[in-house]
Amino acid sequence: MEHPGTGAVSGRRLEAVAGGAAAWWRAVYVIWLRDVIKFGRERVRLVTALAQPAIWLFIMGQGLGGSFAGPAGLGYVQYMFPGVMGMTVLFGAVYSGVSVVWDREFGFLKEIVVAPVPRTAVVLGKALAGTTTATLQGLMIGLLAPLVRVDLAPVRLAAATGVMVLLALALAGGGLAVAARMESMQSFMLLNNFLVMPMFFLSGALFPLTGLPDWLRALAAVNPAAYGMDALKAALLGWHEFPVWLDLGVLGGTAVLFLGLAAALFR
Repeated sequence: MEHPGTGAVSGRRLEAVAGGAAAWWRAVYVIWLRDVIKFGRERVRLVTALAQPAIWLFIMGQGLGGSFAGPAGLGYVQYMFPGVMGMTVLFGAVYSGVSVVWDREFGFLKEIVVAPVPRTAVVLGKALAGTTTATLQGLMIGLLAPLVRVDLAPVRLAAATGVMVLLALALAGGGLAVAARMESMQSFMLLNNFLVMPMFFLSGALFPLTGLPDWLRALAAVNPAAYGMDALKAALLGWHEFPVWLDLGVLGGTAVLFLGLAAALFR
């Protein structure tokens, strides 16, 4: 027979758990909203997010197009288009970690970490904000698709958006893990350039990975960006080098790994 007070105690526990979960998600939402609003106010960042990929497509793409025999009859600019879209997501997601270093330098991060919310809420809020802004920048590149004769049918665009979200979440987690131990903006930028540029060039964004020497292909095989770029090519062009299930599995596993590492370092 149940004790008369047991039901009341259990009810209070459930209310406490529900209240704690609500507070956790509210903290995630507030941190996400703050960073997204900051991104929307940075008009120069919005313009450069579209201008830099356009330079890659119409200058580098046209310059190298004559000497490139694309797979499956693709022209070089068409081949580059998913890679440039993925490049925008790559740089946007990783550099979202700058907000952590910026908040640390100006004291706002201290206010966040002393608040009565778990550090995991801080990490997830920052990661979701970086994912949102990076994906929006990638979608902006879709405006250039008609100019390079890439068909952005609704189904293709939806598939590409899903891939960009997964890629951005994984890379935003990596950027946060790096930023968790950085004390200055200069250190973060230098270390990220050291890590991000090799990731980009070994991702298959600019050239197929099948023609690389074995040692470079081995490096590309452990590069999560390579699987993101490949999944984007599958979504937008119908051509890919790896199985799509492998692309999505690696991106999902990398997201869990990097977010877990960032949460551990934030403690």
